Amino acid sequence: MSSITEDQVKAIGGVLNDPNRPLKERFRALFTLRNVGGATAQECIKQCFKDPSALLKHELAYCLGQMQDHAAIPTLVSVLRDKSQEAMVRHEAGEALGALGAPDICAILEEFKNDPVVEVAETCALALDRLSWVEKHREDGRSENPYQSVDPTPPSEEKDVSKLRTVLLDENESLFNRYRAMFALRNLRSSDAVLALTDGLKAGSALFKHEVAFVLGQLQDPVSVPALLESLSDKTENEMVRHECAEALGAIATEECNSGLEKHLHDEKRVVSESCVIALDMCEYENSPEFQYANTLLSVK
Repeated sequence: MSSITEDQVKAIGGVLNDPNRPLKERFRALFTLRNVGGATAQECIKQCFKDPSALLKHELAYCLGQMQDHAAIPTLVSVLRDKSQEAMVRHEAGEALGALGAPDICAILEEFKNDPVVEVAETCALALDRLSWVEKHREDGRSENPYQSVDPTPPSEEKDVSKLRTVLLDENESLFNRYRAMFALRNLRSSDAVLALTDGLKAGSALFKHEVAFVLGQLQDPVSVPALLESLSDKTENEMVRHECAEALGAIATEECNSGLEKHLHDEKRVVSESCVIALDMCEYENSPEFQYANTLLSVK
């Protein structure tokens, strides 16, 4: 990325921070900045946390965690502390802090592991468990991860789908171990493993089910489409879960996904309707000859 000039990065940031741009363009700009990295890209992302879209702000925090630059810590701590931010945004800031793996942020995570917002509390407790595991094992778990994402927990060493499913669905088991089972099932990438994961969409907290949906989006296996559509269509389900189901459907991008997403374009929950907009753009990308989704660099001078 060394051939990209600072002016180009700022121009991409201008797309991200322009509320008059279509949301799908702003998302593509965000992921372009994530891929570019560096101080200027981070600054452009940081400026966007005042946006009214919870979906966009949650994605900002996710990208800062995945960029693996400790310079993002003050921004993420500020977002986590900001009680005016939506639960899904604060949760993602806590998860990003855990993804960065810096021991010096344990104090802030301890402070919020009993937050009254359950999604925030669970996220910070998980992040503390992850940091403890990383410290003991001196690795972040990506070596066994075919998706190269920085996950909230390492995968379990267990390879038996039936045993992993049992742990995944056991609501008396620790959230850390259930997540470990989840990522182990993802890494197996078999149809049986995917179907076991779909059962997780009905078992546990909103945080847990939203992570299951995220993992199903990474897998992009059409066998999960009926379960994802069912959760997206459930108006009693938490909007965090429904939003992640929409984005997973966008990643899978079959005709069935496309038609299901169109039905919820005008959902009364803003984060769900916006997720369907983004997911339909992903569907279009997955079914096009475009080389990459994060392509804003091609349209800026």
